[in-house]
Amino acid sequence: MGKKQSKSEAESESESEYGAPRQFDPTFNGPIKNRSCTDIICCILFVLVILGYLVVGVIAWIYGDPRHVLYPRNSTGWFCGIGPNEGRPNLFYLDMIKCASANNIMAGSLQGLQCPTTQVCVKECPDQFWGLSPLDWLKKPSEVFEQDYCVPSLDLKTTPMKVPEIIAKDLCPFFTTPLIGVLGRCLPNISSLGAIPPSFAQIPGLPSDLNSTVNLLKNGTSDVITGFNAKDLGVQIFEDFASAWPWILLGLLIAMVTSLLFLLLLRFTAPVMVWVLIVGVLVAGAYGIYHCYWEYDNYSRNSASISDIGLTTNIQSYLQVKETWLGILIIISIVEAVVLLTVIFLRKRILIAIALIQESSKAVSHMMSTLLYPVITFVMVLVCVAYWGATALYLATSGAPIYTVVALNSTLDGCKKINGSEMCDPLNFNQTDYPECPSASCIFLKYNDEGMFQQNLFNLQIYNVVAFLWCVNFALALGQCTLAGAFASYYWAYNKPKDIPTFPLSGAFLRTLRYHTGSVAFGALILTLVQLVRIILEYIDHKTRSAQNPVARFILCCLKCCLWCLEKFIKFLNRNAYIMVAIYGKNFCTSAKNAFMLLMRNIVRVVVLDKVTDLLMFFGKLLVVGGVGVLSFFFFSGRILLPGSNFRSETLNYYWMPIITVVFGSYLIAHGFFSVYNMCVDTLFLCFLEDLERNDGSPQKPYFMSKSLMKLLNKKNKK
Repeated sequence: MGKKQSKSEAESESESEYGAPRQFDPTFNGPIKNRSCTDIICCILFVLVILGYLVVGVIAWIYGDPRHVLYPRNSTGWFCGIGPNEGRPNLFYLDMIKCASANNIMAGSLQGLQCPTTQVCVKECPDQFWGLSPLDWLKKPSEVFEQDYCVPSLDLKTTPMKVPEIIAKDLCPFFTTPLIGVLGRCLPNISSLGAIPPSFAQIPGLPSDLNSTVNLLKNGTSDVITGFNAKDLGVQIFEDFASAWPWILLGLLIAMVTSLLFLLLLRFTAPVMVWVLIVGVLVAGAYGIYHCYWEYDNYSRNSASISDIGLTTNIQSYLQVKETWLGILIIISIVEAVVLLTVIFLRKRILIAIALIQESSKAVSHMMSTLLYPVITFVMVLVCVAYWGATALYLATSGAPIYTVVALNSTLDGCKKINGSEMCDPLNFNQTDYPECPSASCIFLKYNDEGMFQQNLFNLQIYNVVAFLWCVNFALALGQCTLAGAFASYYWAYNKPKDIPTFPLSGAFLRTLRYHTGSVAFGALILTLVQLVRIILEYIDHKTRSAQNPVARFILCCLKCCLWCLEKFIKFLNRNAYIMVAIYGKNFCTSAKNAFMLLMRNIVRVVVLDKVTDLLMFFGKLLVVGGVGVLSFFFFSGRILLPGSNFRSETLNYYWMPIITVVFGSYLIAHGFFSVYNMCVDTLFLCFLEDLERNDGSPQKPYFMSKSLMKLLNKKNKK
């Protein structure tokens, strides 16, 4: 009696630790209809954040001007490519040499691609070497210069100025090199500088050493120049997409059909596929054991040991001693034994997982509209990303540009008084106001950061990021809660498919929006806060990486690992909480608690189902992405020719771009289909666990599970 009492006490203690099993409710037959709004405070907070986000976007739209980023400005402040400069999209620097010493002239005040030389908008960048010869100094300006590369206000045919005066005032270039358009700027073509003509050593204003001239041109060029024509590359890639887009769409359609067929075939082939994958893992482990023993036996004949090698950074040396292979052999053997024992002792639970996967395929086949829901989620996320990007761009350009007077030729005595502290307006700037310095010019310095709005730009950008993360997580959570409600209505339909609601997906979507916006926002907020901490930690790590010692790097690595694990746990908990919210209509915290307790009462089944499902989903994604990727490689590389098709791989500049597009798109499509399937498996699993706790198979409390599941558990509904 004492032993029996102790056992009963232990069982009751276990029940109290993870909560009592859910009791039978005669009125429950699926997601409840009579429910009330949950987590109203969080709902109100989320609505206020959205309204504030809209206000921030409107303010950024009013004050911002993305043309500052999208279009370069010339020295007069006009944008290239639009307005009066329409048809002249490229910005041409008259003297690129001065860009190399811009930091010395302006003490580091210049930013970006600005430099202290006159800048004009041109139709096309120069494509050849040209420089003033000694004879050109005596010619007429119209015989020496090209009008397109001089300031627009200068008319070469009617100007009374001579060539030396035009050069001194920086109104026309005195040399040009082959340039390429990068981000709307004409910058030196690095690959062509090796062919610089010897005559450049005789041009006044340039170094007598050609190597010095080349180095100055390279230093005056932004880091965006990497030796290739970025604009031409973009045009070629665009041409590839223009000629191959029908076949790219065909590849994505094949990926969609393959994903759908894989999910539907799981209904009939899930047992075979699961056991094939499990046996494959065991066979791979057995081969690993054999290979490690073979390596160990080979190196055991050598006299060298790990103590002879000591500590070294050469990993290859550790693979040449027997102790290394012995350690790997022991580790693989332990893992192999654990997997084998797990399969032997948990084979019944693996069969339950397989039956749930098959049941999920049935649910998806009865509600095919659920496979289209990821498109809605994708559109919502795309809108969030687009709004965030536009708001960030408008905020970054909300300050008015500030221009300063700069001496383009600082060697003159009159120009030394100009130190870059005097502000100016490029549209009304007149060089005659500085007679002592004819090379004075008005160029861009920075964006205005004074004033209340500009001083709070950083805070507004932070708000933009927080609201963006919350909105994206809300969109993903809304999809999970909607799908959970639809699949739960399938499980709790006693006569399937007769008792399934007419529009289960739309009904679940409307219920979630009407009653549980606050709960969905609550879970999304928790995940957003964790992600913000991770972003801050990554930022700190990036800024302090050069000053970190090994201890600090180790601590930061541990913190990032812990936060990554916390984020994964929060996602797992939120996922199951949304299932409970969709079924019972409780608030987020209560639903999360009930889901966690239910899973902990069935922890072994949870682990088995999770790993089996992950294995199947990984295999499915590998099948879809790998198969479509290999097919697209053989097609776009010309190894597969379709009869009657006008498309030829020889017409592509870079055949790997369509391949990458198809592979990436196939992964997104497969991930979208399989995320629906994962949600279906998780929802049916929680419903299955509750079904076991609620019901006993009697006429008053019949099971809702399928006959295959009841057969595995040796249960049945009594007549």
